Amino acid sequence: MYKNILVPVVFDENHDNHGTFEIARALATKDAKFTVVHVMETIPNYATVEIPDDILQKARARIEASLIETAKVLPGGSPELISGHAGSAIVDYASKNNIDCIVIASHRPEFSDIFLGSTAARVVRHAQCAVHVLR
Repeated sequence: MYKNILVPVVFDENHDNHGTFEIARALATKDAKFTVVHVMETIPNYATVEIPDDILQKARARIEASLIETAKVLPGGSPELISGHAGSAIVDYASKNNIDCIVIASHRPEFSDIFLGSTAARVVRHAQCAVHVLR
């Protein structure tokens, strides 16, 4: 059983956030702390100069609102919006915040994953805590 669980979420139709929440609850102690995290990939500067500021701000606000609502599914769930490369940002957040378990969803591996690797694969390889992958 784990006391400090990190649950990364993605807001698209291809990911099963509900399934990861069920697994996180099953692995948690009674007094467990849940952190629901979404990683906003960094947009290169050459691209951001072409995007109006209000569009970026509105997109961030929508993601923050979705994250707050999503975190409410877990008892005492705390939302965290972080930036960076997803795999690295999740591992860094976990190590800096004494996370003892990461529950992450993964897609079915494709040929391109042999060379690039999925976010879940990178988290499994580099996290210093337990990682449970839901496929």
